[in-house]
Order: sequence, then structure tokens, then C-alpha cells
Amino acid sequence: MQIPAESVAATSLIEVVRISALPVRRGTPYPGRTVAHWAGDEAVEALALIGSLPGSSQHRCGFSPGWSIRAYDDSLDLVLFEAAFCFSCNEIRMHGAAVPPELATQFFDADSPQGEALLALFRAATP
Repeated sequence: MQIPAESVAATSLIEVVRISALPVRRGTPYPGRTVAHWAGDEAVEALALIGSLPGSSQHRCGFSPGWSIRAYDDSLDLVLFEAAFCFSCNEIRMHGAAVPPELATQFFDADSPQGEALLALFRAATP
């Protein structure tokens, strides 16, 4: 997966959200409950794992993401980007001020070791 490099460098906190529904319109936050916050080494390791997700072809499921991450800089005021992950159709939808249109929709191999590790991280974060 490709994450804008300036966003990766600026991220100081990641909020993990267990998604409860799709947003009303594209580009707005995914509704759900915040289940974890990752900072420091946890955030760096999570972004490295997400950045290492291998690409895949599109699968059809209707896009039903279970988790999203919201990345914040030191000010914690502005979301650098949000990425929602659907492990059924291998799709990631990302939006935010630093996300160019060509990175807004990406596909990843959910069955890869990296995909399985990310899903395990999300599940471990969810009470």
C-alpha cells in the first residue's frame, strides 16, 4: 500500500476505529468506536506494516470495511489521513488532505503474511 510519505513522517498518533457503518458521503470519517491509540514505536511499526502490504486485484464484496486508522500529527487537531480496510474485497479507501486522488482507492492481499498480521493487530486492539 502506498501512504503519502509526508503523512508517514508527520504521524505521531494513530487512532484505530472499529467501523460500524459506511460514511454518508465519501471523504467523511468512517463512523465507529475508537478501540485503540498507537503512538511512538507502535505507530511507526503499524505504518511500516501497512506500507508493506502487497498489492492485489479487486474482489467484489460491496466494500464492507471493519477497521480504519486515523493518523494525526503532533497537534492532534487535523487528521492527516484515514484509511479503511475491507479484508473481504481486499480494498483500502483512503482520504485526507495529503492523499492524492490516485492513492484514494488501493487493493491489498489480505491473505498475505502482512495482511494477516494487520488483521491480527486490529483484532487484538478490539475489546
